[in-house]
Order: sequence, then C-alpha cells, then structure tokens
Amino acid sequence: MATKKDYYEVLGINRDASDDEIKKAYRKLAMKYHPDRNPDNPKAEESFKEAKEAYEILSDEQKRAAYDQYGHAGVDPSMGGAGGAHGFGNFSDAFGDIFGDIFGGGGRQRSNVYRGADLRYNMEISLEDAARGTETKIRIPVMAECETCHGSGARPGTSPVTCTTCGGHGQVRMQQGFFSVQQTCPNCHGTGKMVKEPCPTCHGGGRVKQHKTLSVKIPAGVDEGDRIRLSGEGEAGVNGGPPGDLYVVVHLKKHEIFERDGANLHCEMPISFTTAALGGEIEIPTLDGHAKMKIPAETQTGATFRLRGKGIKPLRSNANGDLMCHVVVETPVKLTERQKELLKELEEINLQDSGKHSPRSKSWLDKMKDFFE
Repeated sequence: MATKKDYYEVLGINRDASDDEIKKAYRKLAMKYHPDRNPDNPKAEESFKEAKEAYEILSDEQKRAAYDQYGHAGVDPSMGGAGGAHGFGNFSDAFGDIFGDIFGGGGRQRSNVYRGADLRYNMEISLEDAARGTETKIRIPVMAECETCHGSGARPGTSPVTCTTCGGHGQVRMQQGFFSVQQTCPNCHGTGKMVKEPCPTCHGGGRVKQHKTLSVKIPAGVDEGDRIRLSGEGEAGVNGGPPGDLYVVVHLKKHEIFERDGANLHCEMPISFTTAALGGEIEIPTLDGHAKMKIPAETQTGATFRLRGKGIKPLRSNANGDLMCHVVVETPVKLTERQKELLKELEEINLQDSGKHSPRSKSWLDKMKDFFE
C-alpha cells in the first residue's frame, strides 16, 4: 500500500496554519483539480481527493489534534482513530459551503448556464481610414440561439424533461469507500434535463450556425493591433446564458507612400541631383493633400525634414504627429552624350579643389590613406 502524503504538505501550509489559511489553501487546490474542470486528466482527480481528505482532517479541531499527535494512524478508521465512521459520516456536508462558493449550489446542483464564447474578427483597413475613422459592415459566422425551439433543444410543443439519472441536479454522487465524489452526470452532461424529442432545426443542441452582418465604427486614430469590442455580438450562451463579445482586431494595409510609427508618418522623398546641389522647392504628398517644402542648397542623401502636424492624431491623444521626409538624391540614368560631357566637365572642376566641393569624399579618402599607412 502506498504511503500517504503528509496532510500539511498536500495543502502546502505550515503546521501552525490558521483555520482561514487551511480553508484558503483547500479552495485553491479544489479549483485547480476538481474533476469537472479536468475531464481528461485522471491524475487531477487523485490530487483532488488528497486535498479533500487533508482538509476534512485539518479543518476539524479534534481530528487535527489526533493527526498532529499520532499522524495518519490517529485518524485511520481501520485503526479506531478520530477519523472513524462517525468522523466521516458527514463527509460531503463538510464541503458544501466551500463548493457552494466555488461552483455554486453547495456542490450539489449547478445552474449549468454558460456565457457564450467570445469571437475575434481580423479587419484590414487603409491608413487613410485609420487616420480619419470610418464605418464598415462585416459578416461573421456565429452559433446563435435556435429560433425554432428558442434554445431549449426540444421540438416545438414539447419541453425537456428532468434527467432520470441525476434527478435534475446535473451531477451524480459516487461513493468510493469513505469518499463521496461528485461528477458531471454522464446522461445529461450537467444540464439536468433530457430532450426526448429533439428540435428538427438544431437537432437538440439549442443553437445553430448562422451568419450575421454587423456595422462596425472605426474611430479615428486606431493603430495596428487595436481591438474594438462589440458587446453581446459573440456566440449565444448555453441554457439561457448571456452571449459572448466580438473583438474586431485592426490591421493596417501597406501604404504606397507612407509608413506609420505611432503618431508619426515617414516617407522617402527622391529629389534630383540639381535640386540637392542648388536647392529649390518641391511638392510632397500628405494624408490631407499636398504641401510645399523648401530644400536648402547642398542637401545630402539621408537628410530628414519634418512637417509638423502632418502625421496622425492617435486614438488617445489630442495632438497630431509629424510627417518625416527622408531625402534620397536620385542619380540620373539613361544619360545622353551631352549630359555625360557636362558631368565629366563638372567632375574635373570638382577635382581641382575636392576638399571644397566634396568635403565628405575628401575626408573619407584621407582616412583610407591613414588606415593603409
């Protein structure tokens, strides 16, 4: 026969634990290992029984004193200890209050009313719609209450009857030695009711799969990953339980020009070789239209210009972000012979005083020489 674990070790408490500490420790283990919550884990039932036995002993002042003095022998019914037939006579009642708190109905009867499942819908929207807000319609599949039987699962004109196995409690009590264990009724699966004449529409399930169209308002400023909650638009509840919620998750489509970073927008701004060298004014796009920007002479690739207030106003802010324009100097392509001649002439002039006309190149070449020397 396997050696029993120490009751204090089973509950994870010290030997001087108070009654409240004992009760809290047991409640925690009962929630974790209750068979109804672990139908596919046979080890959970054993852990639940161990915790239940430990609590029954340690929550009783006389049994605890006997256990502290004599160990398991002091409460073993086969050895005439304090845990004899009298001690375990009201075993189930000792847990009524606790399971009433945890599972409802004093551990003897549960309402078996369940809230419907929450649903998730991934929605792609454009950057413009995210910035300004929009309203759109979506079509989603849901498990809805059967309109034929109104969720009862029974054919119209009939009603579910009380389960003959559990008497309508939804649970059955199994006696294993001096242990009394409650389990979900295998006949009605915890509902306490049986459908003798199933509804022809839902086949006794009380719910049917449907598609419904919903209108979704997208507030201005939403960003990638933001969720919009539509209360009560999830799946229908079970046995009259409330419906779940629908969460619309926002995803931003890739934009041809802009990239979003929180409140700010970023874009690449190609400019001509001549504009970069001599300066000038260019027109750039914004979410609201167009804007003028002055490019100073001798602008280099990689320079960034900021247009304040041309970004996006986030969902939880009153201030607009900025538009960051990153300069890319475009090298001319498909040159004519005349263009090539002019560029070669320009290069010859630059080489006459490279430190003045190309300071970065001159500095880089000097560093290269120092490196190899």
